[in-house]
Amino acid sequence: MGKKFLYRHRVALSAAAIVLAIAATVSICLYALVQTSASVRLVVVIDAGHGGIDGGVVGVTSGTKESDINLAVARRLQAQFEEAGFLVVQTRPTEAGLYGAAVRGYKQRDMRRRAEIIRESEPAAVISVHQNYFSDRTRRGAQVFFRPSDARSRTLACAVQAALNAMPECVRRSEPLAGDYYILNNSACPAVIVECGFLSNAADEALLLDAAYRERLAETVCAGTLSYLAALSSGVP
Repeated sequence: MGKKFLYRHRVALSAAAIVLAIAATVSICLYALVQTSASVRLVVVIDAGHGGIDGGVVGVTSGTKESDINLAVARRLQAQFEEAGFLVVQTRPTEAGLYGAAVRGYKQRDMRRRAEIIRESEPAAVISVHQNYFSDRTRRGAQVFFRPSDARSRTLACAVQAALNAMPECVRRSEPLAGDYYILNNSACPAVIVECGFLSNAADEALLLDAAYRERLAETVCAGTLSYLAALSSGVP
């Protein structure tokens, strides 16, 4: 049992090292790319889902609101992209929603404002951060969604999902899924929704509440996005 544990532990550490090495290498290369011209810096929009009176789903054990976890991950993503030389626009930089007064129609106003921010920012990519929930509490793992009619979004989703699947904590490799969602349908640029895990699953919830894991998660999502943008800039389809 001890030898098996040590072997698995070493494999996990090796996988983690590979993911981080890829992230660092791609970040450095893309940083040089976007800094080639002082007047040109790529923009990435980070969209922390929900907010304000719309807390989203809640953790099955802790009762933590999805909106709070979304914001925590979004802030770490911002730090990662800024370190790589990007300009980052957060649709929801605080705990508040984007709907103004909390009266009827607030959800529609909130979503329209997010779409406006994306449109005004003219980003290279949009990453919308969410947490999943399902009646089967054994279901877990990160899942990426894209707009089916947009080939660029599909390619971005594949890159991000591949990076997430390579994380040591990944217990179920997933394929990116097509989704009919407002943010995806109202983004002219490549856009994905990253469901970071299932708050209906106690193990996923525990990971998502851990700051160190959220940091690794942000590094991984950023690395996947950078690999997509680097390939795009080099003309790789």
